[in-house]
Amino acid sequence: MSRGGSAVAMASSWQPIQGGVTAPNGFQAAGIVAGLKPSGKPDLALVLAPETAVCAGTFTTSVVRAACVDLCRDRLVSTAGQARAVLINSGQANACTGDRGLVDSQRATQVLADQLGVDAESVLICSTGVIGVPIPMTTLLAGLAPLVEALDDAGGDAAANAILTTDLVDKQVALEHELEGRRVRIGGMAKGSGMIHPNMATMLGFFSCDAGVDAGVWQEMVRRAVQRSFNAITVDGDTSTNDTVLAFAAGPPLAQQHHAVLEQGLTQAMQQLAQAIARDGEGATCLIEVQVEGAVDEAAALQVARTVCGSSLVKTAVHGRDPNWGRIVAAAGRSGVSFDPDAVALWIGPHQLMAAGQPVAFDRAAASNVLRQEHVPIRLGLGHGSGSGQAWGCDLSDQYVRINADYTT
Repeated sequence: MSRGGSAVAMASSWQPIQGGVTAPNGFQAAGIVAGLKPSGKPDLALVLAPETAVCAGTFTTSVVRAACVDLCRDRLVSTAGQARAVLINSGQANACTGDRGLVDSQRATQVLADQLGVDAESVLICSTGVIGVPIPMTTLLAGLAPLVEALDDAGGDAAANAILTTDLVDKQVALEHELEGRRVRIGGMAKGSGMIHPNMATMLGFFSCDAGVDAGVWQEMVRRAVQRSFNAITVDGDTSTNDTVLAFAAGPPLAQQHHAVLEQGLTQAMQQLAQAIARDGEGATCLIEVQVEGAVDEAAALQVARTVCGSSLVKTAVHGRDPNWGRIVAAAGRSGVSFDPDAVALWIGPHQLMAAGQPVAFDRAAASNVLRQEHVPIRLGLGHGSGSGQAWGCDLSDQYVRINADYTT
């Protein structure tokens, strides 16, 4: 799933299975080489949901955003969360392209809707790639018929590969759990490696579920799951113009008493893909996991954890395998969350570095060895509050600079 190892999974009764976004019953997907990328790699994907599907979305909060973001958001509002399909192109973000951006998005979804035999308002579109570059529409439109022809109930792998840009690996998840005497499944795929510091969701993420849920209830589940997953990762501090997460649900209605278990599975699926994105950060060599405890509430804990994960000084210290714990505490202090510095406790792996706001003697070589692992756990105690939360990031290497210095050349 992620470069150099799998993402860390949260404890749950949901079990991993194969299939990605097409693991749930009734969902189909496809991914093809349409010619949108000069590399000749897959670049056009489609996910098709059953007729009864509802869809929930979270989107970038940036005021500079691609037209496809507004189109998705507006259509989910106008249809009260009813949607059948999402088209994804990679290679061009189609952001900051003026009126053409919206016109092209509308045209692509209309042509695809006609080929699928569905209403255009039920078709969504997401784009990823270089900002300021429009979609080559002749190429995209020519690829729609082969894309529809390639739809398959085992098409998750192909779709997951077609949405990538600078990612080194595809990112997929599929889980199942027995509810009401049947196997309920959740599937997903995502892309993201750079420009990752979401304020909503991040990158692009697509999820499917074969349980029926009211659209309003599903939207709230997705919102909370995103907050604990994609809103808890950072690679480089930059939020994209195209950040979107879409989640479809279609199937036999699930009784309300099982909604909490369903949300647990959805959160687990999103967290696994969020961690995979952080682990696959551009130039990264490890996944950093920051656990914050003792905050006043979960929101405060998440804010502190995310600030620590996003600190360039913390990220470079981890890359240098330097247990410079002062950087961690300093980042927590500027997070905007109030806490008592005399109550702070800090661990890197099993090694405690601070207690009651004071330094503790520790084995620097052993702590440095923890920073050499592919998964670097940091735990920060802020006091005796009930709030806890996790965030994930990656180290910062010279390779990140090289990748992004040459991104369009």
